Amino acid sequence: MDRAFQRTKVLTGHLLQSPPTSSFQTPSLSSNTCLNYSPPELSEKYAFDINDMRKLMDGHDLEERDRLFGMITQSKVFNPRVRGGKVFVSPDYNQSMEQQREMTWKRIEYLFERGVFQGWLTGEGEEVEMRRFACFEVLGLFDHSISIKLGVHFFLWGGAIQFFGTKHHHDKWLRDTENYLIKGCFAMTELGHGSNVRGIETITTYDSNTGEFVINTPCESAQKYWIGGAANHATHTIVFSQLNINGTNQGVHALIAQIRDADGNVCPNIRIADCGHKIGLNGVDNGRIWFDNVRVPRENLLNSVADVSPDGKYLSAIKDPDQRFAAFLAPLTAGRVNIAVNAVYQSKVGLAIAIRYALTRRAFSLKPKEPEVLLLDYPSHQRRLLPLLAKTYAMSFGANYLKMLYVKRTPQSNKIIHVISSSFKATFTWSNMQILQECREACGGQGLKTENRVGHLKAEHDVQSTFEGDNNILMQQVSKALFAEYMAAQKPNKAFKGLGLEHMNKPCPVIPSRLTTTTLRCSQFQMDVLCLRERDLLNRFVAEVSQCQAKGESKEHAFIMSYQLAEDLGKAFSDRAILQTFVEAEATLAACSLKDVLGMLRSLYALNCLEDGAYLRYGYLSVENAATVRREITKICSELRPHALALVSSFGIPDAFLSPIAFNWIDANSWSSAQY
Repeated sequence: MDRAFQRTKVLTGHLLQSPPTSSFQTPSLSSNTCLNYSPPELSEKYAFDINDMRKLMDGHDLEERDRLFGMITQSKVFNPRVRGGKVFVSPDYNQSMEQQREMTWKRIEYLFERGVFQGWLTGEGEEVEMRRFACFEVLGLFDHSISIKLGVHFFLWGGAIQFFGTKHHHDKWLRDTENYLIKGCFAMTELGHGSNVRGIETITTYDSNTGEFVINTPCESAQKYWIGGAANHATHTIVFSQLNINGTNQGVHALIAQIRDADGNVCPNIRIADCGHKIGLNGVDNGRIWFDNVRVPRENLLNSVADVSPDGKYLSAIKDPDQRFAAFLAPLTAGRVNIAVNAVYQSKVGLAIAIRYALTRRAFSLKPKEPEVLLLDYPSHQRRLLPLLAKTYAMSFGANYLKMLYVKRTPQSNKIIHVISSSFKATFTWSNMQILQECREACGGQGLKTENRVGHLKAEHDVQSTFEGDNNILMQQVSKALFAEYMAAQKPNKAFKGLGLEHMNKPCPVIPSRLTTTTLRCSQFQMDVLCLRERDLLNRFVAEVSQCQAKGESKEHAFIMSYQLAEDLGKAFSDRAILQTFVEAEATLAACSLKDVLGMLRSLYALNCLEDGAYLRYGYLSVENAATVRREITKICSELRPHALALVSSFGIPDAFLSPIAFNWIDANSWSSAQY
């Protein structure tokens, strides 16, 4: 109360002035010294080597990243501009939709001419795939549109040919795709069906007289929708449709169809319309496609999973339609990995800008004639940003784990990759939107300016929550997978194995009745308490679904009715899996100051997870222990405050990829800057 009273007095002193001594006198105006910008590097010291931290965070291909950073900052095609004596690069979002699309394509041509995409589809091995990930991360830091445009061409179109096609498809299409002789897109989503791919309405039949497939859009809801690249540039597409052979629907299959000729003219029996202006990603030409008896050669069926003989017989080694359908979703895994990782890097941009601004922007003095206080020296500001910084570090380690899991994939690991990528894609993209919103608000009015990036990044990345898998549905899929693992482990001589569920084979952890600082900062306690929540929610979820089934309901209906537990379980799985990757990354280091700071970040991330409502809702924490957790979070924020600059500098993002308010925001807003 005393602190609140003192704060009120301080604010009152700022807002009110002493009245004049008579009606003929005016109060004297005292001049204040004008504010000056002081780089935070002059006062903030680094307690650890930020280059070592960057190596740990980025994980791979640092030289390739820096080469691409340099390529972007040195070319006028990436829209360099000077503010406050520094050069910044980012797209000009004041341009029209058509101009933004044109510039996105020019930038892709610029990168292609300099060999950036060499080997992206024709190369093989983990090294090639990791280099490609690194390039996507850098390009995504510049502009979401360019990363999506490339992702559609290489990961979706190219990935579909790699995964679904066989050797003759690879030989015919991959090199031309890598060399941009062919521009590909990926026609899966329809007006009437997005997440429910199995329900798409486009129909393909086979004409054995000509050896051709015939593709049709039978109704308006079957039009292909949101197809990236279709509106302007794509020459070919992967068409997902119901394959009807001799009157029998064999389910969803994929074919290659040409939609434009080499001169850019739309092919006969194809209709294409523009999806129009969007709240973000206007550098991507999303389009709609209708097929009217479009004929394609039999060889254009991507036939690694199933084939049709010249005389019209359907052939597949996978007899189970469910397994066959699952095999067709493989390319989406690569897309989800990219989206998840990209979301983490956008969070890094937002936090680097907001924290650097908070280290130079002041507001209010605590006593008359004293300097105003730096924003980041307010405990409330620390509490807003530093837990999100810890979460971004945690997600970064999770992203590195996910990439390695993907590039080392085997047929046996496909299920694990699907579950982890679904979980992390949902968690990282949701978190990114939360982080960008908080960073926008933490920058005050400056966060609204497009050139300061943070606010605009929200609009550009909002789509991540719903494309390539709606986040809510992905989390339900995670819970269903955990349900299946639980049921499998109930069989004789079976134990939990995989997805990090081995802790279910051990005795249930017990939370101490009274939590102390030592306990709360112990990595084993942190892992135990997150495992406890996951274990209990999985048990509850299985029990609720089983009870529903016992009443005669189908398993699918039971899952639908248990959606609240499914959501809580999906979050619990994700939080525990992310913490596990953090602990493993930390364990690779010998004792040093960098490891000490990582320990604080790990504790802050874990304790922030404990503030999830589930811990009180299901009784894992008492009210007293929940209050203790909150106090400890505030304490760790205070301890991390001296490391804030070093931690965002460790992201390795060049100054040009941030924004004017991250540096000399006074000069950037001066009259002379306004004359540009």
